Amino acid sequence: MTGPVDAALSADEAVTARAPAKVNVHLSVGPLRDDGFHELRTVYLAVSLVDTVTVRPGDGLALSVSGEGAHAATGPDRVPTDARNLAWRAAELLATHAGVPADAHIAIDKAVPAAAGLAGGSADAAATLVALDRLWGTRASRDDLAGLAARLGSDVPFALVGGVALGTGRGERLSPVLARGPWHWALGIAGEGLSTPAVYAELDRLRAGGRGAGRPAGGEESVLAALRGGPSSALGAALANDLQAPATSLRPDLRRALRAAREAGAVAALVSGSGPTVAALAEDADDAVRLAAALAGEGVFRTVRAVHGPVPGARVVA
Repeated sequence: MTGPVDAALSADEAVTARAPAKVNVHLSVGPLRDDGFHELRTVYLAVSLVDTVTVRPGDGLALSVSGEGAHAATGPDRVPTDARNLAWRAAELLATHAGVPADAHIAIDKAVPAAAGLAGGSADAAATLVALDRLWGTRASRDDLAGLAARLGSDVPFALVGGVALGTGRGERLSPVLARGPWHWALGIAGEGLSTPAVYAELDRLRAGGRGAGRPAGGEESVLAALRGGPSSALGAALANDLQAPATSLRPDLRRALRAAREAGAVAALVSGSGPTVAALAEDADDAVRLAAALAGEGVFRTVRAVHGPVPGARVVA
C-alpha cells in the first residue's frame, strides 16, 4: 500500500484510459529457463492502435467488451469477460495492493485484435491499472504500477510506459530507447488468432529437431542503431523475430501474407510477436495508407490498419 487512499469518485463518475498495441521490431528468444519462461531480448515499439478502457464505480467487479473480439464465440480470438481477462486480474491486483474493495465496472472498447501478437490484452490491463488508480484514489506511484504490471504479464509493463524500449528477462525488464521516429506501418492480421504458448512450444519443437538451435538472446544492436538514425531501409534490414519461423510453421498462410506485404511495396515485413499480425514497414504516412489499401485488397488479411509509432503508454484521457 502506498499511503492514505483518496476519496473515491461518486457513483455517476467514470474514468477513461487508453493504452497502445506494440510491435516487436526485434525479438530474440533464448533457451527455456527453469521457471518455464524463455530468456528474451526484445525491442518494443508502441503504435497508434489503442484500446480504450472506461471504469465506473460498481458493486464487485463486472467487465464488458465491445469492438474487436467481442462477439467471437470460441478460440483464441474470444475476449473473456470474467477472471480470465487480464484487465479483471489487474483490478484485483491493484485492489489488494491498495487495500480497497475491488468494486468497479470495467468496459473495454477494443481496437487491438486478440491473440494477434500485438499485446492487446496487456494494453487492456495497463489501461485498467491507471484508470482504477484514478477511480479508487489509490495514488499508486509509477513504480508501484510497474511492479504490478510485471506480475500480470511480460508485455504489461511496456504497455504502461509505451514509446520504444529494450525488454529483457521475459520481456518485463525495460530500458528506454531513443528513436528518431515516427515510423509508419501497415498492420495486417491474417486469419484467426494464434496462441502465444503454442508458438513458443513450436519454437522449442523446431529447435529440438535441429531447425534453429537454442541460442543466447541478443543481437539487437542493428535495430537500435536504425531506430536512432534511420533511414527506413536500415530499420527494414534490421527487423528480426525468432518467433516468425514457428508462427509460419503453425500457420503456413502467414508466408503468403508476408509475401503479399513485400510485393505491395513494403520496405520490409515481419510477423509481430507470436503472430498472426504481419507488420509491414512503410516509408512515410502516405505510403502506410497506400500499403494498407493494397493489402486490404489482397484478400489475405481480415483486418488492415495504417499506424505509426512510437506513441505514449497507458494514460487517463477523461
